[in-house]
Formats: sequence, C-alpha cells, structure tokens
Amino acid sequence: MRRLRQSLVLLLSAAGCMHSASAQHNHRTREREARPVYLISIEHDGSTYGNPAANDITVGFVETHRTGFQQVEIPQFIFTTKNDRFSLGIGGYINLRTSYDFMGAVDNIDFIPYDIPINSDYANRQRVMMDATTSRLFTKAVVNSPALGPVTALVDMDFRGGTEFSYTPRLRSAYVSLLGFTAGRDVTTFCDLDAAPNTIDFQGPNAYNFNFATLLRYEHSFHDRRFKVGIAAEMPVVSGTYGDNFRPISQRVPDIPLYFQYAWGENRGSHFRASAVLRNMYLNNAVAETNTSLLGWGVQASGRVETCPYFTVFFNGVYGKGITPYIQDLTGSGLDFTPNPADPEQIQTMPMWGWQAAGQVNIIPSRLFVSGGYSTVRVNMYNGYYADDEYKRGTYIFGNIFYNLSRNCKVAAEYLHGSRRNMDDIHNTANRISVMIQYNF
Repeated sequence: MRRLRQSLVLLLSAAGCMHSASAQHNHRTREREARPVYLISIEHDGSTYGNPAANDITVGFVETHRTGFQQVEIPQFIFTTKNDRFSLGIGGYINLRTSYDFMGAVDNIDFIPYDIPINSDYANRQRVMMDATTSRLFTKAVVNSPALGPVTALVDMDFRGGTEFSYTPRLRSAYVSLLGFTAGRDVTTFCDLDAAPNTIDFQGPNAYNFNFATLLRYEHSFHDRRFKVGIAAEMPVVSGTYGDNFRPISQRVPDIPLYFQYAWGENRGSHFRASAVLRNMYLNNAVAETNTSLLGWGVQASGRVETCPYFTVFFNGVYGKGITPYIQDLTGSGLDFTPNPADPEQIQTMPMWGWQAAGQVNIIPSRLFVSGGYSTVRVNMYNGYYADDEYKRGTYIFGNIFYNLSRNCKVAAEYLHGSRRNMDDIHNTANRISVMIQYNF
C-alpha cells in the first residue's frame, strides 16, 4: 500500500511538472505572437540575416536608398512592426581623418582654395590636424501607408556645428518624403549627388555644390526611371558686399532650382543632368532710402558615366551671376554682388563659373579603387573689380586610394594641391596629405 501511495505521488508530480512546462511553453508562444517588433540586420548589398522573412521588410530601405557624395549606407539594424507597416533603421559611422599641410597651409579644417592665405609667413607654412567631426549618426523610418504609399523620414547629423574641433552636433538633414514631395532640410536640389568622386576631404572639388537648404521639393521619374525631373523652393542665403551705400534686409523670395535628368546603362548607372536656379536677392539702397532687388541665375551640366565596370567618369560645369551658395569655393564669400567700381551708388551681381572632372579606376570592384581629378572656379571682372584682394580664381587637384578592409571598415589616403589667385594676380598655393579610417555601424 505504501508503495502504491508513493507511485501515485510521483505520477501526480510528473503530471504537474508536465502541465507547468506546457503552460510556460504556451505563455512564451503567446508572448512571441504578441511581440510588436522584430529586430533584423542588413548586409550592405541589401540582403538580410537572422530572419528568413526579413527580405520583404528591407525592400522599402533598398528602394529609397540614395547614393552619391557623402550619402550613408543602408542601415544595418532595423526595427519593424509585425505587419511591416512601420520600420525604423539606425546607423552611422566613426570617421577619423589625419592630415598634414606642407609648402603652404589652408586656413581651414577642410581643403578650401578660397581659404589659402595669400601672404606666406612662418605661421601658415605647415599644419597637422586630427579630426573626427565628420562622424555621423542617422535614423531612417519607412512607413507603408495605405493612403499615401511609401513615406520616408530621415534625420541625419554630424559634429560640425560649432567652431573648429568643438565637436558640436549639427543637423545635416531632416526631411519627410511622400508622393514625390520632400519637405524639410536636405542637400540643395541644384546639387547632383552622383556627379562628384569620393574624397577624404570633406568639401570635395571646389567647383562642386554640396550645400544644405531648407526646402519644399517635387520630383518625378518616368519611363522605367530613366527620365527624372525636379523643382523646389529653397530658403535663400545671400552673401554680398554692400559697401557704404547699401544695407542687408530680410529676403522675400525663395530660390527656385530645377533639373532634368536622363539615365542609361546597367541599373541606370550612368546619367546626364541639366540644372538651373533662379534667385531674387533683396537689399536696401541707403542713398535713395528704397528697397531694391537683384536677379541671380545659374545653369549647370553634370553627370556620371560608367564607361566599363572598371572606370567611371564624374563631371559638372556651372555658370551664372550671384550664385555663391551653389559653388563650393564661393559659399559665404560675399561675392553674390558688389558695389559697381565705376559708380559706388550702383550695385552689380558678379559673373562666376567653375568646372570639375574626375576619373575612378576600380582595381577590385567594391573593394579597392583609385581616383583623381581637377577642379577650378573663377569670378570674372564686371566693370572692373571692387577690391585688389577680391578672389579671382581657385584650383583643386586631388588623387586618392580607398580600400574596404571589410564590409564595415574602410581606409584611404589622399594628396591635395590647391591655389588661390586674387584680382591683382597675387597668388599662393597649398598642399595636403591625408589618411582616413572609417567604421560603419
């Protein structure tokens, strides 16, 4: 009898344990089914791992990924809701650049020919720098809206917001895109992101036009995305020389950039773009006590041509009057307009132009490449020039090599040569050697 009672106790205990294990299993199953988000990881080619069903989730990130100058990779980590309606990606990179200026130093953390000192002295012959302010953090959301279709939102920042080497966070981009519209802060519509080569130098070629603007833009692609058009209204930034007879006032009309692009080749890897921009710059005439405006305008041809899998050509050429925000070397230079040297009571826009061309040789595709190029910017005289030390011309010559150590880590080395010439033809040159290591996460 005692053995029978012991057997019943053991049997009941075993049944209780089995019930408890089953209950815990059912609880965990219900918990997984109710879990609101998945976490997946993405390779740089867009493939996924850790979740076989995740490929459908990444489609929105791959289709909205933007390539070109200083653009970030597809985020490696994505949180998504169970129904795939909302996905949030987080990414960035750490970038360390070390550079040495010799036989002339640029008075800037970046290699900007406009900032080359004209007069050489003991203080500006050489310079060493180590900089991590170009490191990036970004977050990107993709919403599959039944009413609006795909909606993309991006917030991107680096650490260039304060004085040199202050590491103050700076907002680069913050925009939302839907139905062809983009609203917020983004790279200006006048910029062709795929028309410039990769450089360690943060600014890139001095004739390029990589600047940010607060904007409302509309873009539309057709014929299998081979044709693309865009137009925008952008917050104007005016940089002029007012003299004694004119004064700055608030601007009243947005800048209007627009473009037309045709793409061809495998995956539409080659393209040609024609762009234009119209500006209406307001200022006050202190002599007549009236407000007046000046018309600024510019045109640009740009593109990228993949001649073969191992060689790519980049180019852009720009000409206009009063368009310093749209030429890299002239941004903030005060040359949108100057007083007329022949009559200081009149004001005039300044003619300006620039062009750059570069080639990239892919020694090991997607792993090792070398590139080099030439860029120049010129401000023309109009009724003479306003001041002897006014910028006349700058040149930018570069050569570099990039190597991807792994899918997340790259290293690079670069040589830069630049020159600045003033209106009185006094000029000076500078040289820089840079190395870089960057880790994407």
